[in-house]
Amino acid sequence: MIEELKKYGIVLENVSLKTYNTYRIDVSCKYMLHPTSYEKVKEFLKYANNNNVSYFILGNGSNVILADNFFDGVVVKLDQLKKILYNECFVTVGAGVMLNFLARDIIEHGLSGLEWASGIPGTIGGSIYGNAEAYKTAIFDNLETVTYITPNLEIKTSKKKELFYNYRTSYFKENPGNVILEATFSFNQGDKEHSLAIIKDRFDRRLATQPLEYPSAGSVFRNPSLTLPAGKLIDDLGLKGQKVNDAMVSVKHANFIINLGNATGKDIRNLIQLVHDRVKAKYNIDLILEQEIKDW
Repeated sequence: MIEELKKYGIVLENVSLKTYNTYRIDVSCKYMLHPTSYEKVKEFLKYANNNNVSYFILGNGSNVILADNFFDGVVVKLDQLKKILYNECFVTVGAGVMLNFLARDIIEHGLSGLEWASGIPGTIGGSIYGNAEAYKTAIFDNLETVTYITPNLEIKTSKKKELFYNYRTSYFKENPGNVILEATFSFNQGDKEHSLAIIKDRFDRRLATQPLEYPSAGSVFRNPSLTLPAGKLIDDLGLKGQKVNDAMVSVKHANFIINLGNATGKDIRNLIQLVHDRVKAKYNIDLILEQEIKDW
């Protein structure tokens, strides 16, 4: 199959995914494909669908919990889709561009509006998929259009108003058969020094409150409401430091689970279930998982 896959882009065989997910779960896949164009993505999807080839799209792996068993299929990385095109205040960006890179790049072009995202280690595609958000600002706020491949293999562009989105979710998360290719955003004119000062302030806050020194995948649960953070519920139950093998609830931020070294996907999931059940038993609140579990 490797010769067939080479038609669509760069192919690697028997790849460790440990450095491709921010939890650093040590698992491998049979093939990794880096498609080199939008059309190549579409051609691969057609081939996979026609030949029952198992695959999944992996962004930066910053909001997923991978399964522990070997994936005998194709992991598709869209990191070759990295165009950035400026047209005054409008910016069109490939799905593989890193969100934190774009946040700084627009500053160099005299724009502002993504300072909040400077510390988010996700791709544009993944960030739209999960409607990435921080400091009460979300990626859909500046979104104009999204270009994507539908389950029928049609390349389609939709305006934001045509797409469902809400707190930490979107049309694409609710309809995972669609593959995001690029998006266009509109930003405001900005002041470079002011934007860089905001970024520094946000970084200092994250450093003080989040376990950046350990592998994690960011916030585990959605906040039940704006005034009721999931982290506070977990902290009030005394669950900071709770462990399942090398998976541990962070002592710095209770809504983070960290990998102390050799945590497996199962360890992380079991700890998530433990925390969820404790919160449910105490407060009768059914916490919603923000991270995505990948099974194959």
